[in-house]
Amino acid sequence: MLTIVGIVIKERPVGEQDKFIDVLTSNDGVIEITVKGARKINGKNSSSSQLFAYSRFCIQLRSDRYYLNSAEPICIFYGLRNSIEKISLASYFSEIVKCSVGNQNDENDILRLLLNTLHFLENDSRDRNLLKCIFELRFLTEIGLMPDILCCSVCGEFEPQKIVFLVRDGNFCCEGCFEGDPENPDFVSANAAVLHAVRHIVLSDFKRLFNFKISETALKKLSEFSERYTIEHLDRNFRTLEFYKSIQTL
Repeated sequence: MLTIVGIVIKERPVGEQDKFIDVLTSNDGVIEITVKGARKINGKNSSSSQLFAYSRFCIQLRSDRYYLNSAEPICIFYGLRNSIEKISLASYFSEIVKCSVGNQNDENDILRLLLNTLHFLENDSRDRNLLKCIFELRFLTEIGLMPDILCCSVCGEFEPQKIVFLVRDGNFCCEGCFEGDPENPDFVSANAAVLHAVRHIVLSDFKRLFNFKISETALKKLSEFSERYTIEHLDRNFRTLEFYKSIQTL
């Protein structure tokens, strides 16, 4: 018997009463677990194994598959279900994790990042689009895809007032060194405030990660860059992202 702590990032039905859950752990990546009888009305592990439940799971390995023996909830994140916008954004975060994190035994802060982001999202204590930017850029940093934001990639200037992010290359150059087409989706024009925000997100420790302010105008540019950078460097589109964006326009 093995005990793990993690959060359910995906669930899918199996047969009439069972389901599979994908659990993000701190040290073992994402683990798929079979939950017997989970869809019964009085299923003993139903609340602890639901989507976005952060729980302590007691599991058993049989025939190369993990089966849930028992579970104890730590935090259920019930508040996410009060808003379709919240639950869709949380689902986008989960899809990013699911497509990028295997069952490797890597030491990183992805679980902590997701838990902190969902906490602020559930309690409406941070702007939702800012949380989206923070999660996207910090997640890519945690898996080794951090953008190069040290200085202009051409002249080496550290603090230019106007810059262009080169999304595909993963770096930036100052406005004076930029020679491309500013309308090209591979480029995102921005200012020093956006550059400072990106640096904060990818470089700061977790105690300070969510503690910064940014203007609405700069946030729009930050969101544009973080979203394009995520799609480009994870090399895929996200159905949950498209849904989240569609309900924002309603």
